[in-house]
Amino acid sequence: MTILTHHSPVNFQTNLPREVDVIIIGAGIIGISTAWFLSQSGLKVLVCEKGRVAGEQSSRNWGWIRQQGRDEAELPIMMESMSIWRGLTEQGINTGFHQGGSLYLCENQAQLDCYDEFLGFAAEHKLETQQLSSEQLYTRLNSTPKHWISALHTPDDGRAEPATAVPAMARACAQAGVHISENCAVDHLSITNQIVDGVQTERGYIRCSRVLVCAGHWSSSLLHSIGTKLPQLSVKASVARTAKAPFLFNGNASGSNLAFRRRLDGGYTIAMSDYLEVFPSVHSLKQINTFLPLLRTAAAKMKLRIYDESAYVNPFDSDADYKKVEANRVLNPQPTAAAITRMRNRLDQVLPIMKEVPIVECWAGMIDATPDAVPVMDSVDKLDGLFIATGFSGHGFGIGPAAGKIMANLIQDKTSEHDLSRFRFSRFSDGSKLRLGPSI
Repeated sequence: MTILTHHSPVNFQTNLPREVDVIIIGAGIIGISTAWFLSQSGLKVLVCEKGRVAGEQSSRNWGWIRQQGRDEAELPIMMESMSIWRGLTEQGINTGFHQGGSLYLCENQAQLDCYDEFLGFAAEHKLETQQLSSEQLYTRLNSTPKHWISALHTPDDGRAEPATAVPAMARACAQAGVHISENCAVDHLSITNQIVDGVQTERGYIRCSRVLVCAGHWSSSLLHSIGTKLPQLSVKASVARTAKAPFLFNGNASGSNLAFRRRLDGGYTIAMSDYLEVFPSVHSLKQINTFLPLLRTAAAKMKLRIYDESAYVNPFDSDADYKKVEANRVLNPQPTAAAITRMRNRLDQVLPIMKEVPIVECWAGMIDATPDAVPVMDSVDKLDGLFIATGFSGHGFGIGPAAGKIMANLIQDKTSEHDLSRFRFSRFSDGSKLRLGPSI
């Protein structure tokens, strides 16, 4: 695996059409999945990406495709997404998808009890999830000594290779007629009489009647530039991968302080499940009260850091200097050295079988988090033709294909099969009390 940066080769750069039906801003898992479903309806679609397809969080995440532990409103969407992932594989799109299951590893009964609510509504949706005894757990997990007493297990959860999956989907989109343009930062949206009529990019103006903002970390800034406020925090997670290793588990597993996922290359993607760095931006600081419940709940694992906005040029600023944008195409935060050291120590402690296995690559990504840790998937009432899909709060990779289908339906004014009230944009401004979803 090689992390994409602004030095990476450009693989998608279409000749820009003068007019399309839909412009998608952001070529991550959500944007590419939406383009995939729109193309199947025969719409003319352009995906604008300031850097590289999946250059940021969509290729830097853990690679989990899990139903386990989801927010109740997300679960049926995630179950549909699992079916879509399988379908992509059946169509020959190489995402690295494999269903090896998920384990939430518990050191004591109190940790296991935390999943009682999930088990209740999971059963209502007929999701096969069960509590494992210690004996049952260690028939699945190759670990000595036995560090955990029990686990939550969902056998048909999956995994994929993020750096492979989204580019493969993008190639399929391009073959289906979708225009995808890397190195194509959007300067601003063109809005006349509260109706979207196009976008201005660094490569020219394109007319359209519908725009989807799914720019992850950058979404809030773009929306702010047109007077639309979206509360969003930037959260950094450091991740690593090992060399080929002894077999542990064929899927995803996470305990109180360590997470690991089997890779196609025989190694493991590893991360700390109790350490995140929070970087408030100028925009999020103005709405910090909205984030206080989330920050209090996750205070033990969130470390506040100063975010140097000058280090990352905002391409959605109408005064953006494109020479600076060209040098900052892909947000590439450096992994935190102390976090990687701690990760290595924990891996050796709880999984001694991994002691001789080297870590061969480290990276970091910026997660776009909302105040309630569930995404926005909605239209914007006061701006006809504007749609938002962002704030997936570290849960977006697995649910991405179904989220793309949802957004494609919303853009075409089709009725959704799912209750989307939990994901409405107006919940941050209509006086509703926010209900926290699963932790980031």
